[in-house]
Order: sequence, then C-alpha cells, then structure tokens
Amino acid sequence: MIKPDFIADPIRPFRSAPGSIVLVLWLLAGCSTPPENHALPRPVRVVEVAEAAAHATAELAGEVTARRETALAFRIAGKVEARLVEVGDRIRQGQPIARLDAKDYRLATQNLKAQLAAAQAERDFSHADLARYRELLAQNIIAPPEFDRHQTADRAAKEKVAALEAQLAQTANQLNYCELKAERDGVITGFSAEAGDVVGAGQPVARLAQLDAKEITLQVPEQRIADVTTGREVEVALWSRGERRLRGSIREVAPAADPATRTYRVKAALLEGGEQALLGMTATVWLPATAPAVPAIPRSAVFTTHDEPRQPKVWLVESDTVRSAPVTLGRPLDGERIEVAGIEPGQTVVSAGVQRLLEGQAVRVLAAAGSRP
Repeated sequence: MIKPDFIADPIRPFRSAPGSIVLVLWLLAGCSTPPENHALPRPVRVVEVAEAAAHATAELAGEVTARRETALAFRIAGKVEARLVEVGDRIRQGQPIARLDAKDYRLATQNLKAQLAAAQAERDFSHADLARYRELLAQNIIAPPEFDRHQTADRAAKEKVAALEAQLAQTANQLNYCELKAERDGVITGFSAEAGDVVGAGQPVARLAQLDAKEITLQVPEQRIADVTTGREVEVALWSRGERRLRGSIREVAPAADPATRTYRVKAALLEGGEQALLGMTATVWLPATAPAVPAIPRSAVFTTHDEPRQPKVWLVESDTVRSAPVTLGRPLDGERIEVAGIEPGQTVVSAGVQRLLEGQAVRVLAAAGSRP
C-alpha cells in the first residue's frame, strides 16, 4: 500500500512555502498576547466643590485730595515781576498771588487816553460846526449835499470817540490783569512760575485747592471695579489718625482704565472727619463686595471640546463614572483657581487629566480634597 507524500512526511508542504510558515507563526504569536482591556477605570484626581464664600472686602490705598482744584493763570502775556505767595499758604478771595510787569500796559493806557482826548475835541468841534451849517441850510445859503457831508463827519467823530473809549476800557482791564488774584478761598498747592519768567496768556502758574470739600482718590483694579458704584458708601481710615474709620461715599468712577496701570480712578467723598484729613495724606478705603458668592475650582478642571470650543465644561464624578457639565466662568482667583457657576456644593469634579476622559467613562479616584472657596 502506497502512502501519500503528506502522510509520510507531514512537514513537507511547509518546506516548499517558508513564507507561509512565518505567517502562521506570527498569527499564533499574536493570538497568544492578551488584548488590552479598555474597560479598566482610568485613575483621576478630584476635588469636592465646597460651599461658596462671600467675596472679601477690598482694601485699597488712596490719597486725600481736594474735590475742587483750580489752575490759576494770567489772562495776558508778560514777565512775572513778583510772586506774592508760597506753596501751602492759605489765601482769601481777592488776595493777590502774583504780579506782571505792567509798564507796557500803562504806556498803552496813556496813549489811548491821549487819542481819546483828541477825538473828543474833534467830536465837539464837529458838533458845533454842524449846528452852524444847519442854520445856513435853513437860510438856503448852502446846498443840502454840503450839510450832509458835515453831518456825516460829525457822526464819524462820535463813533471814533466810542471806539477809543472801548479800547481804553480794554487796556484798563489788561492793566488790572497784571495782578493775579484768587477767585475763592483755598490753599496754594503748587507754583510753576518765578519772578523773571515770561509767561503766556492762559499759562498756569499756580494751583489753588478749596478746603470746603475733600475726597479720597484711589486706583481700583479691573477685577474689583464691578463692586464700585456711584453713591455706594465705603469706610475710610487715615493712616496718621489710627484705626478710626470714617464714612465715605463713592462720588466718581472713571469710565475707562488708565492705559499704563490698567486701573480705574475712583473718588470717594468724605462724609465726616474732613477737618482731620490734610491734603496729601494716605488713606485706606474698604470697598464692600456686591457680587454674589459663587464656588471656585482649580483652573485645570475646566476644559472645552472640539465641537463646542466656546463652552467651558467640567467632569462630574457620579457612581465611579464621569459626566460633562457646562459651566460659566467668573473671576480668576489666586492659587490657580477660578469662580464657576453651574455646579453645586458637594459635587465632585475631576481636577487633573480632563482632556483624556470620555463621556460615561469609568474612573478610579486617586485622591480627594476640598476646594477652597
């Protein structure tokens, strides 16, 4: 009995096909490796959302300033002849502050007075001459055009006198402007001109602060400007007056931030204790918070998806699985935290590894810590 070749030599077919042997061995090796188990829970770190704490009252530094401060300037140009007050002097309304050299204005006044006297003499002569020509016209000795010429000359002489009187009054005013006077009571807070300086008309030479109303000027950062509204009461303490707190009220809020400091200038009027506050004193202002309290979580817990890039979300841990929840972001806080709305105290959120999770994925909590409010 003749046996088939593959029975006599069972490995003969594989000798003619070495590539097939390699393929079979590779498949057997692959089957021997256990498949990766994607159902294993992914380890994550979480935080528990704590009760929201109210926003802390802001404590800001400010400076005592006058509510009304005026820049004083001469209304005419000239050379400063004398400075009559010093910085810090208290002055009364109408008190001279500085004086210009008035020689040129005196000469101009004398010149106009002489011109006015001559014009008045011409006016009187023209008026008398017109009266004579009126009589001649009544006697038909002169023609009407001749009378009209003298009448026009008389009118011109009168108008010339009126013009010179106005110029003389203007020059007299300029002569008075050579002396700079205070328009109200106050204190001199600055002086930018000395005797011998030549100043232009309207160029500030001094600053006058009124002492009847004082306020605190402070700079408020962007994150606290929402707590500042006009008319809101604040507490003020003067550093040089101890711990006593005075009542104040927000009077003015700048509409735009300073381009250099990115802060908003705020002025708070003192409702009491104004006599204790001297200009330039340093003060502390307490701004009570007005925004409602919201929870705060680590910034690393917030993520976005490709299909909703503008909607921030967090992963909530529920029954060892995660579920995404949309949130609304609030103010950034210290310690890499941020305020969020849309979650409740007591819920657990993933704080690390949020970009590797999928909806409904099983997780294993590595550690839990209470989030600071």
